[in-house]
Amino acid sequence: MAKRQLLFLRSVIVFTFTAFGGAQAHISLLLRYFVKNTQYITEEELLELNALAQVLPGPASTQTLVGIAYKVGGLKLAIISFLIWILPSASIMTLAAISYGFLDQKQQFIEILKYIHPIALGIVAYGAFNLAKKVLTTELSVFLAFSAVVATLVLRNAYVFPIAILIGGMVSSAIGTPSEETQIRVRLLSNINPRKLTYFIGFMVFMALLGAIINRTSPFSLPIRLFENFYRNGIFVFGGGQVLVPLMFTEFVQSKHYLLQSDFISGYALQQVLPGPTFSFTSYLGALSMKHGGYGVTGQALGGVLAVLGINLPGLILVLFIVPFWDDLKKIGRIKHSLSGINAVSVGFIIAAFMLLVKPIGFNALPISILIGTFLVLNFTKISPPIIVLIGIVLGYFI
Repeated sequence: MAKRQLLFLRSVIVFTFTAFGGAQAHISLLLRYFVKNTQYITEEELLELNALAQVLPGPASTQTLVGIAYKVGGLKLAIISFLIWILPSASIMTLAAISYGFLDQKQQFIEILKYIHPIALGIVAYGAFNLAKKVLTTELSVFLAFSAVVATLVLRNAYVFPIAILIGGMVSSAIGTPSEETQIRVRLLSNINPRKLTYFIGFMVFMALLGAIINRTSPFSLPIRLFENFYRNGIFVFGGGQVLVPLMFTEFVQSKHYLLQSDFISGYALQQVLPGPTFSFTSYLGALSMKHGGYGVTGQALGGVLAVLGINLPGLILVLFIVPFWDDLKKIGRIKHSLSGINAVSVGFIIAAFMLLVKPIGFNALPISILIGTFLVLNFTKISPPIIVLIGIVLGYFI
């Protein structure tokens, strides 16, 4: 493996263990680790990949990281980067489900990491500020971002995310696109591998049918049904972790009763203080579902693996399917001009997420000071997020 790729993987490891705060904070870290510090890709390429991830179902941070890795080193580097990114938090969440007594110490653990929340919000604010400066450059983009904020705060519905992204892309595309490009479309269609697309759709249908018809008394029934559940949700989850959690709660707690509400909430609280993707929460759900289904440690570990693979696989396949001919795809005028609207709506989502996440803090002076301090440090110094996170952990331990 080339030296550049090894250095890239080192950046992936640092990103993995410092990526607190969810997808909204992750974009600013991706900008810092893979653009400003190392220049693996350009800022424009990162924004384009982020826009692509926003219109695809699945975990946006994971898809953006995998897309960057593919551009740097191809399929092999993309898969290795995905595993480095997903394994630490997924392993911890699976272990937490297997040894559920560990969660009895959850409150003490959260107490030590109590300052991570305002630090993460400072990172979110920093990311929103920097993206807004680059993306909100026209009256239309400002209007789209403002509309996304209002829609998110007022409607509070999972369907807001895909609909707002679609509308934003359509509006900017309709306004900015001249009539053009038949030849580009023909070349693009010739680059699409219909066999890969058939495999993707066929596998989805196969798992859905298998999960529906298999004998529920079979010892293999629950693992297959779980994988189908997560794979299906991975296809239809737009908007990242903030959409994933209510969907998982509805299906696994309220509808199928795979686990108790208290179990669900305890696991989600633990996941919030871990770095890495929010989607790793599914490994906890899969392992605990298997535990409540009467399976032993091996079965529970299998449940964690099936869950995290199932929820990530559709988005991973889609982004790896599209990125190879993304340079041709974005040359199509309507797609190219839709990206500005998609990015504007994404900034609106980040602002709305910040407003929702900051609400629990209220008027508490200390966390607000930490939030503002984190933003100022990131914006005016070269101190990296890992150092700030480490300081937060130390403060939580001694104070």
